[in-house]
Amino acid sequence: MSNNTSEEETKQKQLNEETGNGENSRCESDEEYASPHSNTVVSRLSYKEAMNTPLSSAAGDTNANGFMEMPASSTCIEGVSPMAIYNEERMRRKLQFFFMNPIEKWQARRKFPYKFVVQIVKIVLVTMQLCLFAHSRYNHINYTWDNRIAFSHLFLKGWDSSREVESYPPSVGPFALYEKGEFFDTIDYAINGYANMNRSIGPYDYPTKDNSMAPMKLCLYNYREGTIFGFNESYIFNPEIELLCESIPPNATTIGIEKYLEQRGVDVSFSSLVKATLVFAIKTVNFKAYGGPLSAPDCFKFDITMFFDNRDHDGQMLLSLDADATRLHCKGDVDFISDAEYDALLRSILNIFVLLVCMLSFALCARALYRAYLLRCQTVNFFRAHFNKELSFDGRLEFVNFWYIMIIFNDVLLILGSALKEQIERKFLVADQWDTCSLFLGIGNLLVWFGVLRYLGFFKTYNVVILTLKKAAPKIFRFLVAALLIYAGFAFCGWLILGPYHMKFRSLATTSECLFSLINGDDMFATFATLSSKATWLWWFCQIYLYSFISLYIYVVLSLFISVIMDAYDTIKRYYRDGFPLSDLKEFVGTRTEEDLTSGVFMNNMDDFEQSSFIDVMRKVFCFGCCRNTNVSSASGPTGYTSLTSIIK
Repeated sequence: MSNNTSEEETKQKQLNEETGNGENSRCESDEEYASPHSNTVVSRLSYKEAMNTPLSSAAGDTNANGFMEMPASSTCIEGVSPMAIYNEERMRRKLQFFFMNPIEKWQARRKFPYKFVVQIVKIVLVTMQLCLFAHSRYNHINYTWDNRIAFSHLFLKGWDSSREVESYPPSVGPFALYEKGEFFDTIDYAINGYANMNRSIGPYDYPTKDNSMAPMKLCLYNYREGTIFGFNESYIFNPEIELLCESIPPNATTIGIEKYLEQRGVDVSFSSLVKATLVFAIKTVNFKAYGGPLSAPDCFKFDITMFFDNRDHDGQMLLSLDADATRLHCKGDVDFISDAEYDALLRSILNIFVLLVCMLSFALCARALYRAYLLRCQTVNFFRAHFNKELSFDGRLEFVNFWYIMIIFNDVLLILGSALKEQIERKFLVADQWDTCSLFLGIGNLLVWFGVLRYLGFFKTYNVVILTLKKAAPKIFRFLVAALLIYAGFAFCGWLILGPYHMKFRSLATTSECLFSLINGDDMFATFATLSSKATWLWWFCQIYLYSFISLYIYVVLSLFISVIMDAYDTIKRYYRDGFPLSDLKEFVGTRTEEDLTSGVFMNNMDDFEQSSFIDVMRKVFCFGCCRNTNVSSASGPTGYTSLTSIIK
């Protein structure tokens, strides 16, 4: 009897040494470890079993702080300590909380969705800012365009209103000069118009202090030598270009520009003339009839340039006019200061709010990405220590939130655009930066509205679209590579053969635009109607070329393209019916139920990452994803539990 007792004591002592719990350790019965929500026995769970086991089924009783109360010995399985079970369950709970959406996080821990609220506020403010800026930009561009049209009537000889409307196909030919006398007459006409600018309806003045006519500047770009002897097919040519500029005084109109240049010793040789420019400036004030009662008038300076383009030397010198507007600081007798300052103050307040919200959004998303990176390193080390395996690439990719990356990018664009907008409205910039500012604000606002899809993705109906595009993206890319090769062949062929004879194939860019329009069924009749009949073979080639391209792309390529997307859509529907494929990370995380969210198991504070200095943070960020194997089983505090870093607050 005593021998049996001693043998039992020896076995009990060995069991206590294996479990690391001392003499008071004992193997409790199954009922003592049953979850209050389930009859499932707590055991050493692998991530395969966790995939089909709810969190509440694997959790023990929790204390008032939400931590699981573990007995002295919580397993009957030889070689498995209760600490390993606790660490694994705690890691699973942390990952489950990380992959929750804002609604589930609110149910689980009453965590307020700060990023969601910031994005909603940002959408409202940014859209309001964009609408105000778009209205101002339209008025500005429309004003400069109308002034350009007025300058064309005042300074371009032979300008007609039919050229102000861009029609397709063009109803008029190019605006050009064909005789030498027309060149000098056009310059004389511009000088006379500038000298008699007071006859204009517009409030135009000269850019001088006493409002006297400022000298104009005529610049000639000539080849160093350019003499043509066409009768015997010979020439003298030096391609180096020389620039000669002459100041045209107001009295040049009395004798004419041709005689004035002769007196100055300037010989205009049209065989060597590449181009010529006539430059002058005008000042004006815009009262902003459609700007509203709070919009103050603006002062502008227009730098007008007339271009005479003779680069082709084909007997046709193209003529055009351009006007660059520069906004000036209005000064003198101004009676609109108070209201203008009120309007500027409101716009500045809106710009400042947008800047602050975008900075806050940038900080929150960058913080979330960094914490996700820390959790990824923690998970990689956990898999190495507990499962002796590396986390798969798909599992690592689960921690990268591309929505946050897009939001950070649009925050940067909106910050730059808002800062530039503030400088434009406060008239700190002399140069015209309206287009640059609109580019930043436009793309930023586009991405802001795209970011709303992230939150719509929490609902099954809307998430189908996002998942379909995500699933079809690789196949679409491979399909487009093959389709673009065929497209490039048609584009180069059409540009080479049809370019000289068809207006839609004059350049490679217009050829591509024409072919893309044909794919979408646009302007087909006009393309066929403008075919050249110069040669019979050319007409037949055009017919075969266009019919082949249209038939191939509309009936074959587009149909295959749609089928690729439909195949991805059917795959997503099957996933919703039969379940999505799971990575090793998602298998370890497992599933959760509504009961888990409301049971309070997520209420404990899991934010127990060790604090890092700024240098440690930067070293972790730039370690290129190399997560060093830290001791995930190290003790922390009196409990001896693993020190894990949470990414969610």
